[in-house]
Amino acid sequence: MYQTIVTLKKGEGRTLKAGGMWVYDNEIASIAGSYEEGDVVSVRDFDGYEMGCGFLNTKSKITVRMLSRNRDTVVDEAFMERRVRNAWEYRKQIIDTSSCRLIFGEADFLPGLVVDKFSDVLVVESLALGIDRWKTVIVEALKRVLAEDGIHIRGVYERSDAKVRLQEGMERSKGFLGAPFDTKVEIVENGVKYIVDVEDGQKTGFFLDQKNNRAAVQRLCRGKKVLDCFTHTGSFALNAGIAGADSVLGVDASKLAVEQAVENAKLNALEDRVRFQCADVFELLPRLEAQGERFDVVILDPPAFTKSRNSVKNAVKGYREINLRGMKLLREGGFLATCSCSHFMEQELFAKTIREAAQGAGKRLRQVEFGTQAGDHPILWAAEQSYYLKFYIFQVVSGHFAD
Repeated sequence: MYQTIVTLKKGEGRTLKAGGMWVYDNEIASIAGSYEEGDVVSVRDFDGYEMGCGFLNTKSKITVRMLSRNRDTVVDEAFMERRVRNAWEYRKQIIDTSSCRLIFGEADFLPGLVVDKFSDVLVVESLALGIDRWKTVIVEALKRVLAEDGIHIRGVYERSDAKVRLQEGMERSKGFLGAPFDTKVEIVENGVKYIVDVEDGQKTGFFLDQKNNRAAVQRLCRGKKVLDCFTHTGSFALNAGIAGADSVLGVDASKLAVEQAVENAKLNALEDRVRFQCADVFELLPRLEAQGERFDVVILDPPAFTKSRNSVKNAVKGYREINLRGMKLLREGGFLATCSCSHFMEQELFAKTIREAAQGAGKRLRQVEFGTQAGDHPILWAAEQSYYLKFYIFQVVSGHFAD
């Protein structure tokens, strides 16, 4: 179908053949035909077997990002609208769409693209060269499809400012796609109101992936004393407060995040029970323990401690330390909610690290719940990069708890 043909080496492409979405530079035997970076190309196995088509970028280690397994696929505006429509129809079936992730890259077969919807505003993050050419077309298609359900988008903001764009040979980009608008957007999730700063907040402004896990924490917090570590803009802390916690302390090292969290507490009339502190969690937890502080619920939602396989060992140390400290701050029979948002911190390793932390703290764990990212961040099997969030709730007890 396409004039430029990428041919794999013999024995390579195993992940692709299993359903994956990427072709790496070291898997390629040859690229035949003329092309510009970001073009759609055909992909063939070493023996000429057609494997589909995808975006080409020889400046990236991920040299081809697959779009379709059909060799006759025409990648045009109609193709992009079909992808958009499929993504929207899926989300209408599985999640509250008032604020949600509309496009989740490879898991929605639009590789390298993220689009979040916050009420009537869209935030776009483009991380790959091929899809970057199509982002305006995709955004316009999203507006049309949403309008069919009576949803009118008042503004679009681009947050393509991640460092990973540099690895694609692209510049970092940030700003309005279309007319300017107020970038402080109010949303409601699980009954909690938030002001989302789509211009200066982390990533796209708010972490929608923890929606179901925040709801799970609500069930534990009525009448409890709660500590929320790495609170960011206060999401877990506010869920604890709205559920009827007696007191909540949210902690984050970012002054801006804490200021936003305080604003969100006032928005929900929770400032009397939910307070926030700007501090380094690794320094604060030992101090709280030394002061004799104890909590009924401790929540650990750290940023990704590792973004590559090379730094996993150091990440394990960090996860082990905060979980050990968190367990020591719990009253007997209290609850620990702990998570990792790093793709490279695999579930088995994360569980092993928590187990080691419990042994170090002299505690035993009773698993209450295991969760992952919300369904608007679907996990595409064989595309392992789409699975990243691991979330546990444990009851933490000592050896003599049942005596």
